[in-house]
Amino acid sequence: MTVTKVGIIGASGYTGLELIKLILSHPYFELSYVSTSEGGMCLSELHPSLLGVFECDVEKADAKGAAAKADLVFLALPHKTAMEYVKELMKTDVKVVDLSADYRLEKERYEEHYCPHIDSDNLDNAVYGLPELYREAIKKAKLVANPGCYPTSAILGILPFVDYMKADSDIIIDAKSGVSGAGKKCTENTHYVSINDNLFSYNPLGHRHGPEIFEKISLKTDKNFRVQFVPHLVPATRGMLASVYLQLGSEIDAKNVLEAFYKEEKMVRVRTSPVDMKSVAGTNFCDIYVKQSGSLLFISSAIDNLLRGASSQAVANANLMCGYEEVIGLPTLAYVP
Repeated sequence: MTVTKVGIIGASGYTGLELIKLILSHPYFELSYVSTSEGGMCLSELHPSLLGVFECDVEKADAKGAAAKADLVFLALPHKTAMEYVKELMKTDVKVVDLSADYRLEKERYEEHYCPHIDSDNLDNAVYGLPELYREAIKKAKLVANPGCYPTSAILGILPFVDYMKADSDIIIDAKSGVSGAGKKCTENTHYVSINDNLFSYNPLGHRHGPEIFEKISLKTDKNFRVQFVPHLVPATRGMLASVYLQLGSEIDAKNVLEAFYKEEKMVRVRTSPVDMKSVAGTNFCDIYVKQSGSLLFISSAIDNLLRGASSQAVANANLMCGYEEVIGLPTLAYVP
């Protein structure tokens, strides 16, 4: 099978490292371009864990340089920065998977929660990269917007039940993430003395992933509803657990609905007991558990925030865009114990 040359713009962070690891073990991807904002070093200097595993030059990020060396480019960049590169890359034949938020939302909602958007044309043509929702569109896409980690865990849990929600009700999402989701840069919240032996919410009912969850769910139902989203930081390196509470408008067997919805999906596992982060750490799986009490539905969804919530989902999208089987090269063995 043809090998696809793959580049990464923005390889210095945790998601950049995870992308490198996934590409190096992928049978049909060849890592041909690695860059950061400054460049000028070798890969093992950027990521010491790769010493003796793989070596290459880390270049200064440049859209034209990436397009000259790669067939597909991953953008592991902050919002606003990513769209500047997409504008240039879309003028070439390169396919792009963007891990930032720049192409996930409709323009008005994006600008309300992020910044002015400078690339409306490509925004209109981007495909939201959740395979369970948009698999066929992803196969034909030139630009895929990889979902956020919180939206991935929440949306996958909620989707099977959108037709059964009570109208004009609240979807309450209590989500918890490992510290790696905050990135490498140390902040007051991620400082060891703050997070160690601690647990706290941040930006409750105001986090910008809430609108992303709302937008994607609203596209799948005519019912009015509200998303009440509260993220938490937990003293763990990686992992994410979303606890979702919603009201049903009709009687259902929730477990049967969940199993039927995902019966053909290889990367979603329906659990018979409450899920945990450890069982999905290091994998592309999303584990989901559901329990109902009258009209109240409790949904528990677990993913690896760096993988299913970022890098391995990006590889799944790249597989689809390049004509490979979706699950090729995706990790399935959890970091247990």
